Amino acid sequence: MISSDVIRGYNDIIILFMLLEDESYGYEISKNIRRLSEDKYIIKETTLYSTFNRLEKNKYIESFYKDETFGKRRTYYRITPLGRVYYKEKCREWDLTKEVINKFIKES
Repeated sequence: MISSDVIRGYNDIIILFMLLEDESYGYEISKNIRRLSEDKYIIKETTLYSTFNRLEKNKYIESFYKDETFGKRRTYYRITPLGRVYYKEKCREWDLTKEVINKFIKES
């Protein structure tokens, strides 16, 4: 399991990735993060929604409601054009981070 401290700075990139192809809602996004990480990262609900709020405030995503046939109305999210630019910047930053950190990793 990955420590939340280690991955905290990358929640933006993870959530934006989940929205690249299609809009989605919180529970589905958290479920897909868990599945794609093969249960190595389970995002906490508070972390997920605080990341949504920050991304929306910065205009990287937008929220909206869909007509639901059953139960409570869900908040959906979609990535914005500005969010796509930010995602690409974060990917470049990750590449640089890996390059630097790998210089300090000693293989046994």
